[in-house]
Order: sequence, then structure tokens, then C-alpha cells
Amino acid sequence: MRVPQVPLTFEHLHGRSLGWGVKTLSEVFQQRATDARGRYLHWDDFRFKKQPEGLNPEQSWYGTKVARLRQLKDTPFDAKDGEFFRFMEPDVVRALLHWIDGKASGNVVMPIPLDNQAIGKSFHVSSLIEEAFSSSRLEGAATTRAVAKAMIREGREPKNKSERMIWNNFQAMEFIGTHKDDALTVEMILELHRIVTKDTLERPEMAGVLRGPNDRIVVEDAEGQVLHDPPPATSLEERLRRLCDYANLPPFGEGGGPFLHPVVQAIILHFMIGYDHPFIDGNGRTARALFYWHVIRHGYWLAQYISISRIMLKAPNQYGRAYLETETDGGDLTYFIIHQLHVFKQSVEELLDHLKQKAHELSALEASLLPSGRGDDFNYRQLELLKRCIEHPGLMITIKEHQRANRISYQTARTDLLSLVNLELLDAREIGKQFIFRSPSNLPARIKTYQRKARKQHRSRRATL
Repeated sequence: MRVPQVPLTFEHLHGRSLGWGVKTLSEVFQQRATDARGRYLHWDDFRFKKQPEGLNPEQSWYGTKVARLRQLKDTPFDAKDGEFFRFMEPDVVRALLHWIDGKASGNVVMPIPLDNQAIGKSFHVSSLIEEAFSSSRLEGAATTRAVAKAMIREGREPKNKSERMIWNNFQAMEFIGTHKDDALTVEMILELHRIVTKDTLERPEMAGVLRGPNDRIVVEDAEGQVLHDPPPATSLEERLRRLCDYANLPPFGEGGGPFLHPVVQAIILHFMIGYDHPFIDGNGRTARALFYWHVIRHGYWLAQYISISRIMLKAPNQYGRAYLETETDGGDLTYFIIHQLHVFKQSVEELLDHLKQKAHELSALEASLLPSGRGDDFNYRQLELLKRCIEHPGLMITIKEHQRANRISYQTARTDLLSLVNLELLDAREIGKQFIFRSPSNLPARIKTYQRKARKQHRSRRATL
């Protein structure tokens, strides 16, 4: 990964400005924090854009930095050089936050009603699996999405390190769900890391343990270029305590302090774990889990159904670059915040598109199965399972797998599956002490047979009435 060109410091540019003349300075101070298209550009990109007439890139950049400095807000977190991380909220940030507030919290109308207990549980498990898979892939896990889904749905033990990473990530996401109402503590962060890294570290004793002074940890790219050298280990406990204090602040701060948007707070938590790198490994997975914990805690309930790692996996270099742009430009967190807001928005958009497609598919399946037009014969779990069976002839499923995938009782899962067997839409056989249910290869034909019988029964009922 190419490190962005480090811009000249504000102090250096200020010194040069003393010789620019009144006319030039007048033009310089008319510059805005963003360009004409509303983009918050780093110097690495800014230097190539067309500059106002009469100004060179350095003069225009100086004016932009002056405009930004007027609006930057402080955070309680400092970089290794002693400068504090800061951020601002240009129009692009406010627009993205407005969109997220409207789509990811409150009474949002969904194409499929996720507030329905049966439906919501099924989608929640699927989203946890997707985030576990994608977050682990970002950190180098090598397996397929299908294998990851099967492993978690079946509840089987991981067979290798890659599978263990995904399994651990799934457990971590479940952990934050059960602790979403708790205040953040250093102990909670350590436990989260222990869950994420269990049986995956070369030094197993370091799971849930901060790196020490003798642990030389740097972030490198594939070619071995050092991209980030984190703060010294001796400062980590104090830095994590500060992180917890910040995470636990109410939106308006203590004593009516400045407003802290919860999503921006969550993104800053994400960044600081990545910057501090408190552990020898598993920092990224821990950081992303904390992001989820914070936004879910503050009412962004749709976040439990999305996967930000799925989006970042599509362009991992952009994720790394967002870190580097912040670090190379004096700790300006705005770059990372904008990147992560776009990721959050895209994750929600993908979910909404997915739900619309699911709603269409399930409506079509329901229409083919229910000639009466009523939904009394099949619940959502059964419809979703039949759809999977149509897509995957020969699919095999157990009661425990169906139970785990939908977070229902064993008896409810058993009833779901046996009902489909009774309707001759699934086959079943007993192997040992458990039933194995199988999708028949001629399922579409069986659905048509069921459909004819259902229509006949429906006409008979109507004639009786």
C-alpha cells in the first residue's frame, strides 16, 4: 500500500505565507474546508486538483487548512507526537449522519418486518455469520462463506485456524449483543479480545492480554513497509481507560457538554483501537466489534443486521488508507470518519436491497404454496427453508441446525421440520438417535402436487360453507 504524501505542516505553511503579499493572502483565506464538489481531500489528492487562479497548490492548501482549523473539534486522544486527534463535520458528514439516523434507528419501515420475532432472529443470525466471516477474512482467514455458514449453523467445532477465527468472531458479536446495555470497561475490552483470539495466536497466553514493552508490534503492508508504529506499551492501560470514559459519555457530555453524535463516537472508538494496537494480534476484529457495541447501544438497531466488514473487504486498501490519511495529516480524524460513514451507509443500503429481494422471493414462494392466499400453513422459517431447499437440491439439515439458525426452541424447530415432512415437502430419516431432513431433488414437482391438493381442499371447504 502506498503511504499518502505527508503535507507540509501548518506552521511551515504559515511561515511561507508571510511573503505571499496581501492579494495572494486575500485569495488564500477565501478557501473552504472542502473543494467545490464537497470533497474533504487529503493533500495527496488535493495537490493534483485544479487550483483557483493565481494560487499554487501549497497556497490553496494553506487556505483550506485554515478553514478546517476553525471548525475542528478536539478529542481526548493524543498521538505519539503529543498532538490531539481532532475532527470536523463538513456537509458530507452531516448528510451521511442524517441518512443513517433516518434509516438505521427509530421506527424504520422494512421490506420484511425484522421486528417480527421469528423473522428478526433468523436475519440476526445470518448477519452475525456474515460479519464474522468478512471481519476474519480482512485479517487473513482463508475459507469460503459456505463453509463458514455451515460450521456456525451446525454448531460444529472449527477444523483449522481460519475457521476458528470466524467462529471466535461470531462468539464476539454475540458477546457484544448481551453486553449492549453495559458501560464499557477495560476488562470488557480484554474479554472481547480473548474471545476474538482464542486458539488463534502463536502465543496463546496473550489472548485478552495487553502487549508488553518487549512486544515489537508494527503494522506493515504486504511488501514489509512499515505503515504504523503504535504508542508504547507502557501507556496502553491509561489510554484504554480514557477510551472507556469517552465511550461512556452521554450524547451531550457531562454537565451539558458539546454534542457527541453516537455514530461518530463509535467510529472514533474503532479508530483508536486500531491506532493504539493494544494487542499483539486481533486489534481490527476487536475494534469493529466495539463499533457495533456502541451503535447498537445507542439505538441504531438495524446495525445488528448489517456487515461493515463485508463492505471493507471489497476495498481493503481504502480502509487502510483512511487510517493513514488521518495519521499523516496531523491527526485529522475527519478522513476516517467519512470513510466509515460511507461504509455504514453502503452496508444499510445492501441490507435494504437484500430484504427487498427476499420479500419478492418469499412472496412468490408463498403464492405458489398457498392457493387460498392466506399464510396459515407456513411460517417465515419454513418458507425460508423451502427457498434454500429449492436452490440446493439434496440439502441436509438437522433439528439442532434449524434451531440454531433461527434461535428457537428445540421443540419449535422439530415441529417446523416434521410439518414439512407431513406435507411431503421434505424427506426425513433417522440416523442413530437423530433425524436428518433432506431436500428432495424433485421438490418443485412436489410443490405443484401440494398446490393441487391445497386448491382441492380449499374448494371443498368453500363448498361446505
